[in-house]
Amino acid sequence: MEEIIKHFPNLTEVQLHQFEKLASLYEEWNAKINVISRKDIDELYTRHVLHSLGIAKVMEFKHGASVLDVGTGGGFPGIPLAILFPGTNFYLIDVIAKKIKVVQEVADALGLQNVKAEQMRAENVKEEFDFIVSRAVTNMPDFVQWVKDRIKKEQVHELPNGILYLKGGDLAEELQDFPKATLYELSGHFEDEFFETKKVVHLPLKYQG
Repeated sequence: MEEIIKHFPNLTEVQLHQFEKLASLYEEWNAKINVISRKDIDELYTRHVLHSLGIAKVMEFKHGASVLDVGTGGGFPGIPLAILFPGTNFYLIDVIAKKIKVVQEVADALGLQNVKAEQMRAENVKEEFDFIVSRAVTNMPDFVQWVKDRIKKEQVHELPNGILYLKGGDLAEELQDFPKATLYELSGHFEDEFFETKKVVHLPLKYQG
C-alpha cells in the first residue's frame, strides 16, 4: 500500500479504503479460484495494482469516459483503474467465466458502481469506447484485429482514442507495423526493478464507422 500512496498521494478516504481491501479480497478469492500466481499474490500491490495504475501515469480518464478491459483475468488493469477513476465507466471482459466471477465479487465488495464484468470475447463486443486497455493478452497485431471496430469517434482526451497496452520487453518487432504507437517507460515513474522493462503502449485507432 505504501507504494500506492507514494505515487498517488491525492487519494480520497474511500479510495484508500478500497485499495487497502484488495489484498484480503484477492487472498480470499485466490484460495478458491486461482486467478493470480501464488508468488505474485505476495507482490499484489507492485505487480498487479501499481502495474495497472501505470496507465494512469499516461492517461487521466475523464468523467463519463468509457474504457474496455480485454482479457481482464482477475480484474487487471480494470479494477485498480476503476478505483482511481470513479467517474469513468469500465467494462471488464474475459473468456474464462470463473475469472469474471472473481472480478464481479471484488467489484461488488468494493462498492464499485462503475464496473461491469462479463464473460465475453472482444470480437463479440458491440459497444464503442474511448480507450481499450489490456495487460499483454496477445501480440499487438492480433489485439488490434480484435478491437479495431470498437473505438468512439468523439475525442475528449488529450491522447487520441485507441489502445493503452501494458507490455514488457523489446517491442520493436511487434510494433513495426504500427508507426503511430508511442511507448511510455514505467521505469520513469516507479522505482521497483519489476518495472525496468515495463511499458505502456499507446496506439491511436481511427473510428471505423
